[in-house]
Formats: sequence, structure tokens, C-alpha cells
Amino acid sequence: MRKNPGPVARIADLEREPFSQGTSYESQDTPLGERLGLTAIGATYIEVPPGKSSCPFHNHHMEDEMFVILGGQAEYRFGDRSFEVKAGDVLGAPRGGPETAHKLTNTGEAVLRYIAVSSKADVELCEYPDSGKFLVSDRRDPTGPASFRHIGRADSSLDYWDGEDGS
Repeated sequence: MRKNPGPVARIADLEREPFSQGTSYESQDTPLGERLGLTAIGATYIEVPPGKSSCPFHNHHMEDEMFVILGGQAEYRFGDRSFEVKAGDVLGAPRGGPETAHKLTNTGEAVLRYIAVSSKADVELCEYPDSGKFLVSDRRDPTGPASFRHIGRADSSLDYWDGEDGS
């Protein structure tokens, strides 16, 4: 990120951060929101190679997301439905439970290019219905990383008083 964000970012000139996990996940991302000086809206430019996804199937309890497809084609898995999407399509992922879980998978032969835009909550809870995980994070500084982050599974919960004096 530039030291002094400005109101204009040219996607072609932005440095991308490569990411890969296993055989299913790979992308090159560029955080745009911070670059543009935004504090209440998140935005990321994402490129995904054919056959890959940038993240697992998940839903947000506090943040809405929107995806603007700039190039390529993909399957948009949303809740219990799937949609074929392509350049020019705009996708919504409202906050909610597993019925709003979502995932984009590049089904084409070209790189999938899109911008992900989201609201930014101070505290977020994400669920991952396929793996039964959840993520809780707290972002006290809206421009910085989460100050608290925990990934777990609901089936391994503790009693409220576990580990407290007198339990």
C-alpha cells in the first residue's frame, strides 16, 4: 500500500499479492479500500486462475459483500443455488446465515477478474458451512489487521465458566 492513499487507483499499476492453498485455492489480490483511504468500505481487486477459487464457501454475519465481475466467467455458489456469471455481472452476498454463504470458482479458460466490495464491521463472525468452522475477528483500528481473531468449530464449545475461578 502507498504511504499516502489517494482518491484514484489504476488497477493495471497495482502490485498484486499472490496466494495459494492446496489444489483448489489460488489468487492474486490487491487491497483497494485502504489504498483509496476508505475506512468503512472494504474493496479488493482479485484475479483467479482457471479452475480455482480465492476462498472457501462462507457467509458473513455482520458484513455485506458485492462482487463486480470484470473479466472471465465463474460459478457463483450462493446458499443452495449456483449461477453462471461473467464479465459485466454484479453479485450480492448479504449478511446472514448459511443461506447467504457464497463462493466464486473460475469455470473458464481465462483469468477471472473481479472487485469485491464490502461493508466493514468492527466485529465479524463468518461461518464455513462445508467444513463446520467459524471465524470471529475484531478490528479496532479500521485500517489495521484484526486485533482478535479465532477460528473454531461449534461442536467443540466450552462451558461459560470453564477455566474461571470457582469452576
